[in-house]
Amino acid sequence: QVQLVESGGGSVQAGGSLRLSCAASGSIFSINPMGWYRQAPGKQRELVAEITSGGSTNYGDSVKGRITISRDNAKNTVTLQMNNLKPEDTGVYYCSAKGARVTFWGKGTQVTVSS
Repeated sequence: QVQLVESGGGSVQAGGSLRLSCAASGSIFSINPMGWYRQAPGKQRELVAEITSGGSTNYGDSVKGRITISRDNAKNTVTLQMNNLKPEDTGVYYCSAKGARVTFWGKGTQVTVSS
């Protein structure tokens, strides 16, 4: 079975930085697009960033310019570097891996940004 495990969440002050990591195992291959999504209380899950195996990226409008996604295909890992964090960035961050017909999700890691 596919497993995605996130790490690196925590609490920071506004303007601070965090780096989230996701390790993939199972039947996920290095060609799979991967991404990060987040969900705040009372809100729907939204795109933070996604990346293809070739390195093409797409960012949510709310984080563009402050967050960078990268991947190591040999290790099946994806990293989210978050800088200049804002309180509205608070939420549970989920790693994803897109298969041919389904998308796999990790259990999430909490990010809290305080003013």
